Amino acid sequence: MEYCFTLRFSLPEGHAPADEMMEVLAAAGCDDALIGLGMPGRIALEFTRESGSATEALAEAEAAVLNAIPGATLVEAAPDFVGLTDVAELIGMSRQNMRKLMLSHRPPFPLPVHDGKTAIWHLSDVLEWLNQRGNYTLPVATRELAQVTRQRNLSGSLQRYGLHA
Repeated sequence: MEYCFTLRFSLPEGHAPADEMMEVLAAAGCDDALIGLGMPGRIALEFTRESGSATEALAEAEAAVLNAIPGATLVEAAPDFVGLTDVAELIGMSRQNMRKLMLSHRPPFPLPVHDGKTAIWHLSDVLEWLNQRGNYTLPVATRELAQVTRQRNLSGSLQRYGLHA
């Protein structure tokens, strides 16, 4: 199955120049990724990877990056944190219709992980809720990937704070 996901890393002090990093990443098996270096000290890789499972695809990609850039730290695996616009695009509806759906189905609509001017949800929660409704065609790979990226982000947060899952 094909999985599309993004891994964002914090780079170690004194990391290699951008063009050298790109060569090393390609040689390490990241030639299926678009690489973004827009923010100083960070790198984002958008993968499109064939694999037997989302867990395997994500783990292999992360290991390849860490092998190529020793000292890099995974900051976020995506898709995980999403707004209504992101969900609407995934299921092929307008943001306004997604908002109406959310507002008309409170409280069963999942609670956001951040509620403010812009609310943020875990994609896996919203996709599971939509799947239970049975009215939406949701790609299996996307549902699986949303669960795996959420778990990886949680695991990474626990590790950063010295806690264990």
